[in-house]
Amino acid sequence: MERIPEPDLMDDDDQAEAYHLADFSEPHNHFVTLFGQYFEAGSWQGPVLDLGCGTADVTLRFADVFDAVEIDGIDGAESMLRFGRAAISSRALGHRVRLSRAYLPLDDPPRSEYGAVISNSLLHHLQDPMALWAAIKRVAMPGAPVLVMDLLRPADIGQVEQFVAKYAADAPELLRRDFRNSLRAAYRATEVEAQLQEVGLSRLRVSVASDRHLVVAGRA
Repeated sequence: MERIPEPDLMDDDDQAEAYHLADFSEPHNHFVTLFGQYFEAGSWQGPVLDLGCGTADVTLRFADVFDAVEIDGIDGAESMLRFGRAAISSRALGHRVRLSRAYLPLDDPPRSEYGAVISNSLLHHLQDPMALWAAIKRVAMPGAPVLVMDLLRPADIGQVEQFVAKYAADAPELLRRDFRNSLRAAYRATEVEAQLQEVGLSRLRVSVASDRHLVVAGRA
């Protein structure tokens, strides 16, 4: 199945509210757990950048586990960031977790260097995937941990529908639609490997994490 791009931004208020209310605890906790498995505590230091943080659900879960780090989350969708800022304020974490609106590749993150870079489910939204990898290469300190997780494009439309039925059967129709579109917009592992080679991040390794996810992990 050929890749069918979807819009870069999810800046619709209804979309943002649906994602804010949805329960992504299982995959988002798994993402944070994976980071801890790949990168031993104490083997890195410095601020963390979360690229494409959305409503900051992953950002806050990361802050809970790694409770001594500062985290900058950036996203291009202000409607998503509003929910994230409210969650940060309600938990009084504004001294450690800060969100900014930034659109890759036009805008830069708040700091020029980061001790770790994470990103969950941003890659498939980008019309130019090199925007993500170039940003990571630009701001990650030498040796900084990098963890990127994203969807893996299915073999055909039949498999897309199987995944929607299996993993989003009880979700609102808006989320089912977005999941379907995201699967069709996702990249294959070989495509991501080629992207990393092109940008000069060949030290990062691509692996298939599940029937619908891939992981890119390594040190900058």
